[in-house]
Amino acid sequence: MTLLIKRSLVEQAVDQLRERVASGAWLVGQRLPTEPELAAELGISRNTVREAMRVLAFSGLVEVRQGDGSYLRTAVDPLQAIKALSGCTLEQARETRHLLEAEAIGLAALRRTEADLQGLRDALAHSSAHFHDDLQRYVSCDLVFHQRLVDAAHNPALSELYRYFSGVVATTVHHNLTQAPRCQSVFDLHGQILDAIEQRDPDTAKALSRALIES
Repeated sequence: MTLLIKRSLVEQAVDQLRERVASGAWLVGQRLPTEPELAAELGISRNTVREAMRVLAFSGLVEVRQGDGSYLRTAVDPLQAIKALSGCTLEQARETRHLLEAEAIGLAALRRTEADLQGLRDALAHSSAHFHDDLQRYVSCDLVFHQRLVDAAHNPALSELYRYFSGVVATTVHHNLTQAPRCQSVFDLHGQILDAIEQRDPDTAKALSRALIES
């Protein structure tokens, strides 16, 4: 089974928006249509458009300016450089997360700053508030927390690689949570990882990260 099976509405919207970028519909630096305009054009809800734009912002394709709108950051989709991700299996996605995410979290435990910890606490609180909410909304919040975990390693290459990989992470999390009831003990691993990072304990942080990936 590949990750493309039973794709969410958000993933489909992301693909449609990427196709418009690839076709040259918008110029670099151009302000993109508003959420209502895109929702009407694509025939989807504004919430789906909003989540799709967040994915594109994570990938570096779009820049979201608070109170102003979304702008095309580049006409070259960074994700095209790693197209193999779109067809990887769930097991291959898990292997990649072990190699990339868990190791980055180990580095984060050694290099994190107080600002990193505060950002992680804020993201975790936001994620917790939506754990029993709409699944797509929770997954979006969870991505922010995981990206900040990797960012705390203070390695720009790792951060960019994980940003490209975030679409696959979102799909695997979405798949896992639709196959079984949401489990509080699994969610609690996020807080335990944060505690290990705060205590500068890379071995525990990596072990907990691997347990979360396998859950």
